[in-house]
This record gives sequence, C-alpha cells and structure tokens, in this order.
Amino acid sequence: MHQDTPEAPPVSADRAARNAAAATFAVFGLNGLVFASWAARIPAAAAALDITAGEIGLLLLALGLGSVLSLPLAGPIAARIGTANTVRAGGVIAAIAASGLALALFAGSAPGAAAALFCYGIGVAWWDVAQNIEGADVERRMLRTIMPQFHAAFSLGAFAGAMIGAWLSVLDVQLAVHLLCLAVLVTAVLLAVPKYFLPHAPERAGDGEPRRSRFAPWREPRTVLIGVVVLGAALTEGAANDWIAQATVVGLGATEATGAVMFGIFVAAMTLLRLVGGRFIDRWGRVAVLRTSMTVALAGLLVFVFAPSVPLAVAGAVLWGAGAALGFPMGMSAAADDRAYAAERVSVVSTLGYVAFLAGPPFLGFLGEHIGVRNALLAVAVLMVASLLTAPAAREQRPERG
Repeated sequence: MHQDTPEAPPVSADRAARNAAAATFAVFGLNGLVFASWAARIPAAAAALDITAGEIGLLLLALGLGSVLSLPLAGPIAARIGTANTVRAGGVIAAIAASGLALALFAGSAPGAAAALFCYGIGVAWWDVAQNIEGADVERRMLRTIMPQFHAAFSLGAFAGAMIGAWLSVLDVQLAVHLLCLAVLVTAVLLAVPKYFLPHAPERAGDGEPRRSRFAPWREPRTVLIGVVVLGAALTEGAANDWIAQATVVGLGATEATGAVMFGIFVAAMTLLRLVGGRFIDRWGRVAVLRTSMTVALAGLLVFVFAPSVPLAVAGAVLWGAGAALGFPMGMSAAADDRAYAAERVSVVSTLGYVAFLAGPPFLGFLGEHIGVRNALLAVAVLMVASLLTAPAAREQRPERG
C-alpha cells in the first residue's frame, strides 16, 4: 500500500527478499555438498588413478590453483552479469569439470584428472563469490544479519555430502558414477533456483566518474584489512577441517573413530553458532563479536593443543568451532557494505581468505613433520591475533537508504 515509504516496503518486496533468502540458503547448501562430495572420496580417486599421497597433493594443488587464480575475476563478472548468472555459469563449469573428472577416472588418467580439477576450482570459485554477494544483498534488503545462516547452510551441505560419500563408498559405487550424478544435480538446481535471487542492477560509475581499475579495491586499506580478518578466520576453520582429526589420533593416541568424532564436534559447534550468531551481531555489532569470536577460538585452540586427555581436548574443539563460526561470514558482509563496490571487494576478500584456506593446511602438514601436528597448530594463533587486531576494519558502514 505505501509503496513510496521506505519504512513500509510492499508485501511483494518482502516476499521477494524471503524467496531470495531461501534460494541463497539452498545454493550455499549445494555448494557445501559439492565440496564434501569430492573431499570425502579423495581416497577413492587415489585408488582409481593408482597414485601416491604426493600425487594426491598435486591434484589438490590443481584444484586450489583454479580457485585462487579465478577468484579475482569472479567479482567483476558478477557485477557485469549479476549474481544469478554468475552462480549458473560457475555451476555449469563445475558440472562439466566433474563430468571430465569422471571420464579421467574411468580412463585412469591423472593428468586428465588434474586438468578437470583445475576447471572445477574455477567453477566453484565463481559460484562461491557470487553466492556471498547475493547473501550480502539479501542481508541489506532484510535489514538484519543472516549471512552466518547462509554459511551454516554450507556446513550442513558439507555434512550431508560427507555422509552421502561414505554411504556410496559402503555400497561400492564408483566415484566416477557419483560425480556424473552430482553434475546432473548441480546443473538442474543451479539453472532453476537462482531465478529467485534479487533483481540484478548493473553497477555503473557515477556521472563524470572514471571507471575504476580492477585493482582499485586492492589499494583500499579497509578492504585489505577486512581481508586480513578473513585470512585469519579462514585458516582457523581450514586448519581444523584438515588436521583436528589427525592431531587427535597422533597427539593424544586416540583411535581414528575418536578423531572423526572430534572433527564432528568441531563442525557441530561451528554450525550451531552460525545458525544463531546473527542475533549477537545485530545486538553488539561486528567488531565486538569478531573480537569475542577470535578470542574464544584462540582459547579453544590452546586448550586443544595442550590438553592432556581427550575429554579436555573435546572442550577445546567446542570452543574452537564456536569461535571460528562467524569470522568468515562477517568478513563477507563487511566487504559488501557499500553495494556499489560490493562485488569487487568481496572478490578481493574471498581471494585472501581462500589463499589461507587452501595453502595454510599443507603448510601446517609440513611443519607438523618437524614439531608434531598438535604443536604445528599453534602457528594458526599468529593469524588469529592478526584478525583480532584488524577487527575494527569490519565496523558497519551502511549507506543511507533512499
């Protein structure tokens, strides 16, 4: 009724925002499922290709390089063609790459698998940046913090993907068949669901304002400092994803099953905080929540590393997971505060975060060979402190609504 009053948006606008939120939640969840479907079945890939652990590392490097090299392009692409089309494009690239990976597995070709994983990394990176930009747009539209819930959807999707991968392994379903089915699912969902995203408004420079260089956001102190926040948050999460189970087994002499349970406890704590964390951010603001989160994560890491027993290590894992939950989502929201430059800034921050997410765990593995896996995790504390010190850069800077 009051279409010209910002405080009372039309019902259709509210419905559009809710639909966009549901679609974004689904897209994040599918992204997590795709990530875990591959990660959970890496041993099956190694068996199909008959490769060593070192060669598996090269395959993972190919995937990581595809993601990192394409991340800086994802923001400008999303700004030009919109988040819905960028998610679709990334999903189609990932689906084609998954099909190529399946063919490489059938043929037993490690070089073919590496090439497919490189392209897979490109598709997933475009998809990831675009969904974060859309999440920030929805968050602004709904006037409350919901980005952590979208990242909780990723965690839930990853859990589902891991469980599906384990189930298919028990059924002795070939990874190649699994990947082909996944490619069909991704194509079907991502061609349909993004139509519910918010309408795309092409980003243009103001009257008489020169077009910004694509490197401009890399020279913005606030954007780079937010990237440092996300860098620490990404390594905090990535280190646990890759090493907490192994650290439990090697450092505490626990069984592999106990290590898997420890990882599950970490993920459960992180997912729960992501589901409810938006309320804390809306009440106390990003800076206070960031500082609290990283302090809790640091305390949890230290408890886990120095725990003399499994029960105390479990307490550390809970604190670590809870503290790691909100840093990455808040960094994405902070980078997208100004809608005019949201795409390119999210792209920069994502690049810095994923460099830590992808490169940090292998570095910890190398360090762990010399000082032990649990002790190597103390290196993560350095970037946790960096995130604490740069937290003020994420302070809310919302432009006035007109």
